[in-house]
Amino acid sequence: MSRNLSPAPDQRLADQAYSRIVEIILDGLGIGDRLPSESRLAESFGMSRTVVREALVRLAADGITEARRGAGSYVMRRPSLRLGAHMAFDELSATLGTYEVRFALESEAARLAARRRSPEQMAEIESAMADLRKALLSSDPAHDEDWRLHRAIFRATANPAFEKAFEHLHEETMRIMRAGVDIARLREAEPIAAMVREHETIVQAIRAQDADGSALAMRWHLSEGRKRLMP
Repeated sequence: MSRNLSPAPDQRLADQAYSRIVEIILDGLGIGDRLPSESRLAESFGMSRTVVREALVRLAADGITEARRGAGSYVMRRPSLRLGAHMAFDELSATLGTYEVRFALESEAARLAARRRSPEQMAEIESAMADLRKALLSSDPAHDEDWRLHRAIFRATANPAFEKAFEHLHEETMRIMRAGVDIARLREAEPIAAMVREHETIVQAIRAQDADGSALAMRWHLSEGRKRLMP
């Protein structure tokens, strides 16, 4: 599959370096392979080592590489080429970067929803879960249903600022939700079943008003979702 890796004119240098390292990985490195050295990458890209170092830190945070003291950086996961159907690879750094925000934002939202949800809000969450389950277990796209469930959880925090913050991430989050379901459906049924279980665990914890359990379930779901983008 062809992929667009040409950097946008206003793209940060570190994001450009991130995209070019992803290109190196996709063009021939396997899991466990060592990346070229920081200095070699900097020379190849015509960038400073500081810029390349920032890109490598982000790649490690996104679970794509691992830095080993004194030994360089190694490939841990390869982004699915199917991601190219949903986003340009030069947008991968910014899009995956939203996970760090979502870990903090959505975990706390789930925690607050468990403590504060009203019976009506719980019913909205349950209805959204039923719609998502039906969509995931069919051939429907499911990203709209996924968004509605997460948004219902934000509404149950009784704090409109949480929902506004989530809406700000709409574009990047919808890209991820579309890609996640698409990539999962290219594999056996287990990834889809896992997505259903993860969401159901979150809903069950909110229903039980288990604040810590809700936060942990949400963080686990997001962590697993990021992994599914790099099978």
